[in-house]
Amino acid sequence: MTLAKEALQFLRSTRSGVLSTLSVKFAGYPFGSVAPFVLDHTGQPIILISTIAEHTQNIIANPKVSLLVFAGDDDLQANGRLTLMGEAKKLDKEDADLRARYLRYMPQAAGYFDMHDFSFYRIEIAQARYIAGFGKMGWISGDAMQPAEVTENSPLAAQETSIIEHMNADHVHSLIAYSKHFHNVSATHAEMLGIDADGFDAKVNTEEGKTQVLRFNFEQPIQDAQSARMALVNMSKAAKV
Repeated sequence: MTLAKEALQFLRSTRSGVLSTLSVKFAGYPFGSVAPFVLDHTGQPIILISTIAEHTQNIIANPKVSLLVFAGDDDLQANGRLTLMGEAKKLDKEDADLRARYLRYMPQAAGYFDMHDFSFYRIEIAQARYIAGFGKMGWISGDAMQPAEVTENSPLAAQETSIIEHMNADHVHSLIAYSKHFHNVSATHAEMLGIDADGFDAKVNTEEGKTQVLRFNFEQPIQDAQSARMALVNMSKAAKV
């Protein structure tokens, strides 16, 4: 696996990071803030931020930002971490597919859509610095971070909601079986949150009464609903559903 592919897999496993913008109030200084995000189908982070927020005012003045994401907090220097550098560009908040995807991962943000000062911004990655562990690190171009099989207008983005609705209505037992086979997690319930070229995410309720999000990677990338079905059938065979 290339370093770029590994970095993208790492990014797909994260949901929040530290967003750094260039301060308007204190010129020349970076300003850091906590930023939950969801990836779009081209692997770019999508943030939902308020116009009155300090970081939004900074972005309006200078869209160049960085986003630091990391795994765990027990030993930050030993764990993987990824710094993304790019430009934050405002998107249409009324994009139904993007809104649905964001709310599946961040349901607590539902009320923000009723407030006129909240907007989506996409961080278009120009460069990334990935540190996978001691002695394994490097710079990666933004183009290399994107899944080659999916473009911004890929069929998968438009088909995602219907795939998820079908899986959550008719194949919860398969999601539970995947959880046990691929993660050794015994689940009492599971629901798919999002599916992309490289895999999918599912929220599961465990027998211990906990809720967690599991990441499932496909053996081969998918492009649309048909190839998604084939990948999921292969997983079912492996899990003997």
